[in-house]
Amino acid sequence: MAVWRPTGLLIGAAVVLVVAEAWFLVGLARTTPALVSWLAVPLTVGCAVRACWTTSAAEGMAPGARRFWRHVGLGMVFIGLGGASNGVDMFLRLVAPQHVSGLTAAVYLMGLVVMLWGLLRIPGAHRSRGEWLRFGLDTATVLVTVVTFAWHFIFRRWETWSGGNTSGMWAVIAIVATGSVCVFAFIKVAFTGTGPLDRKALYLLALAGGGGATGGALTPLLTDRPHLNGTPVVLPLTCFILCLAADRQRRAAGVEPPAAVRRDRRPLVPYLAVFATGVLLLADAADGGDDVLGVALGTVALVLLVAARQAAALRDNAVLVDTLDSRLRELEEYQQTLAWQATHDALTGLANRRLLMQYTGEILDTGQDPVAVALVDVDDFKGINDDLGHAVGDALLTAVAARLECLQPDGGLVARLGGDEYALVFPTTGEQHALHVLDTVAAELRRPLDAAGHALVVEASIGLALHAGDATAEELLRRADVAMYEAKAQGKGRRVTYAPCLDQHSAEQARTAADLRVALDTGQLRLHYQPIVRLSDARTVAVEALVRWQHPERGMVRPDLFIPAAERTGLIVPVGQWVLTEACRQAARWRDELGPDGLEYVSVNVSPRQLREAGFAAQVQATLHSVGLHPRHLTVEVTETAVFDGGSGLEELHQLKRLGVNVALDDFGTGHSSLGLLRTCPVDLLKVDKSFVDNITDRGDRSVIAEALIGISDGLRLRAVAEGVETGAQAGVLRRLGYRYAQGYHFGRPMPAADLAAHVRGAHPAAVG
Repeated sequence: MAVWRPTGLLIGAAVVLVVAEAWFLVGLARTTPALVSWLAVPLTVGCAVRACWTTSAAEGMAPGARRFWRHVGLGMVFIGLGGASNGVDMFLRLVAPQHVSGLTAAVYLMGLVVMLWGLLRIPGAHRSRGEWLRFGLDTATVLVTVVTFAWHFIFRRWETWSGGNTSGMWAVIAIVATGSVCVFAFIKVAFTGTGPLDRKALYLLALAGGGGATGGALTPLLTDRPHLNGTPVVLPLTCFILCLAADRQRRAAGVEPPAAVRRDRRPLVPYLAVFATGVLLLADAADGGDDVLGVALGTVALVLLVAARQAAALRDNAVLVDTLDSRLRELEEYQQTLAWQATHDALTGLANRRLLMQYTGEILDTGQDPVAVALVDVDDFKGINDDLGHAVGDALLTAVAARLECLQPDGGLVARLGGDEYALVFPTTGEQHALHVLDTVAAELRRPLDAAGHALVVEASIGLALHAGDATAEELLRRADVAMYEAKAQGKGRRVTYAPCLDQHSAEQARTAADLRVALDTGQLRLHYQPIVRLSDARTVAVEALVRWQHPERGMVRPDLFIPAAERTGLIVPVGQWVLTEACRQAARWRDELGPDGLEYVSVNVSPRQLREAGFAAQVQATLHSVGLHPRHLTVEVTETAVFDGGSGLEELHQLKRLGVNVALDDFGTGHSSLGLLRTCPVDLLKVDKSFVDNITDRGDRSVIAEALIGISDGLRLRAVAEGVETGAQAGVLRRLGYRYAQGYHFGRPMPAADLAAHVRGAHPAAVG
């Protein structure tokens, strides 16, 4: 809390208070001019109103507190007007001394009501209907108690004070009662919940209200001194305490956090009220007072109010018990939900990794049948997600989960480990039984799955690990993971059983991938180029770019040793981009060096993973622009598997075609969907696989297929390139079949860029038989 320092308002209010009280004491001893004491009323009320307004505008004040202090300031304006009306009544002798006119009482009451309304509107202390009912009953209890006591004491002086003016008497009672209610409300709110208001400031306001109510109740004591009035004494004290409360609130703003809401423990006010009025009733009856009936009526009313409050509290307690029971049930359900979520996958409802490990460990601990752990990974799930959206992807994952659950063996468990990866653990009688289960799983997954209205067929790569008596649950899962990645490396829809040699292979691939990352960063990769020739004159018209790795210790590393590791780890994407950039840059150099008659295009292989990367076509366009190569001088080679499922890869090819880049379908004829692809894939060139060329000189199926393929390409107006030509005899047969282009060792092995330039300029044409 900020250190308290006296302000001008506080000093001014204190000075006026001291003068007013001193003048009142003098008036008790002898007759004094009344006007002097009444000058204190507008001065102190002005200080109080200014203090409230300054506090409401203080920096750091919460909106609710600003609104409350404005209400208090407005209420003090009404009270100041009431004091002025009271003074006018006295000086003009409109009412008897110490009496209050109806207008003055109404203005006073308006000020108190405005303050009370502002108090009840403060935020931060929200109450239920039951709490509001109890608050109202407590307020009524205070009101009845105050009225009873005020009636009793005023009634005793009826003859000497009222002069028969009942309206003035009731006005005083109303003001005292309302002021007491305000005192009770301030204390009640300060104790049970202040919201943005400072608790001590509320206590000071209660003290100010209590002083005002007490002063009003003691007015009949001044009956024998008609020159005196209680208002010039009570108002300065009330206003000074109010200035203290406003100053306290202003210093507390932004320094202390709002007070926490505290609930009533045991409401003492109703019982104290009944006890006090009961004592009053007994005392009045013992004295033979004339107002026993009035006090008795007040006591009965209080008993009824307390009984009503008790009934309301009992009802709220019953509701509270029911609410607590309901909350306990909700808590139990929530705990069960948390326990389920801790061991299950939220999307599919399958077990998660934690439950899988626990379940596998329990099976291993029983020592019963051998245990099989299989990892199932959905092939090309990323493409489905990218092409059809995440909603369809999630629906597919859920459909796969449902089908796997249907296939779950007795005593087994199906789990989702994350992404598109699932796990099965089940007791088995041996490897053949486990393989039979997994073959069934693979076959069932190939049946169309309904995913958000899409009938999808999926392939899965499966890795199997069998418990050999020495493996833990974690080790079995690791072995299945190693086998699954080996299955993915071999192609789609494969199944591999773990063997110890796979660990060595996996470790070698991991080391190869790490070394390849270094090679990419340190410039160890090289490009070699294999000629593509025109069979009519064996002239080199194009080249295919092939990546090589010049390792500082292992020498030249073959692509078949590091490309799978690059595919598995995702390094194929940056490696492929490097190959594309270097090949395009070299092709641009050859255009300048060899002239327009040198090479028609350079061909670059693109992996399926590269093709599925978002924005691949845009990257190709940016590369061509940066090196200054026209798109028609670049051909991208893709395999049938890269575009078999359509999707984003096929769309990227269409974008490349619109750019003017040529598209070649590599290893054509080896896939079951080759002919269908020719209708959907924007192909310019077919590269006939080496397997159809190897035995082409023998009369039989090979030559028939090769002849059929050249007929297809000619019919579709596509260029065909025969791969793997190793002899002049093969070249001659191909030329007689109608092939115009070929590549292979017979025409030239892959060579560095410098050697290829010399080969194009002066190499002797290879013989074509």
